[in-house]
Amino acid sequence: MKKTTTMIIIILSFVLLGIGITMSNPQQTAPLSPKQTENRIADENEEDTSSDAPVEESTNSEIKTPADEISKEIEEVIQSTIEFFSDKETKVVAIGDSLTQGVGDQSEQGGYVGILDAYLNREKQVAVFENYGKRGNRTDQLISRLQEPEIEQSIENADIVLITIGANDIMQVAKENFLDINYEVFAKERVHYEERIRKIFSSLKETNPDAAIYLIGFYNPFKQYFEHIQELDMIVNDWNYIGKKVAESYGETFIPTKDLFMSEEVNLFAEDHFHPNETGYQRIAERILNYLVVE
Repeated sequence: MKKTTTMIIIILSFVLLGIGITMSNPQQTAPLSPKQTENRIADENEEDTSSDAPVEESTNSEIKTPADEISKEIEEVIQSTIEFFSDKETKVVAIGDSLTQGVGDQSEQGGYVGILDAYLNREKQVAVFENYGKRGNRTDQLISRLQEPEIEQSIENADIVLITIGANDIMQVAKENFLDINYEVFAKERVHYEERIRKIFSSLKETNPDAAIYLIGFYNPFKQYFEHIQELDMIVNDWNYIGKKVAESYGETFIPTKDLFMSEEVNLFAEDHFHPNETGYQRIAERILNYLVVE
């Protein structure tokens, strides 16, 4: 247990340092993984061998984003959602942390919120999206923001509310217990996390009892590099379970995303190795679509 605790301290030390550098200097590029380094070398070699070849101008000036690549299955889900919304213009309010803000999406399509907007409103306006995502938000900060007149009025008129929150609460626990990180401190804080999640749902229901609320679960950004550290995975599972339990106790919906980021074949993370990239956000958007229309 002492060895595992020591490993967790070392790992989170590097992770917290890396995130701190990224936030203080967003222009600085994060270190490349071995696979990224291999791809970079391959790309450079390819450029060297073709340097004498004539360069042809592209005939297509449009740059495609992941939202342009839609599978047949997702196309059917999109159409079902559009038909579900067709009787009126649906108002969707997204609130929460950096995942709602779309941090890490270099395609500038706006993260999962922007992708949903592009999917559903591509032919005609069937939904209006308002995004109140704010990088770094924890549950206690979101509780306070829900009292802001602009956000409160927006939620009052919403048909659907999408929430991402909780990952920064975990990071806060790590910072406050930097020299003594263990599973028990996260388990203890989880009780208070549940209390704050309940306050968020109570506030939303009080402001708008008719809105459908979807709490979007968080993934494990450490999993792809530290699969042998089981405690980190357990913490994410435990806190996601709390979110699911609270959402369902209010008759609302929890949308899991952790499984979407367990692939080793496709890079789903931004350069900070913490937030999703455009492909990761596309997966989240498509998962949300599958939950929006449930018979």
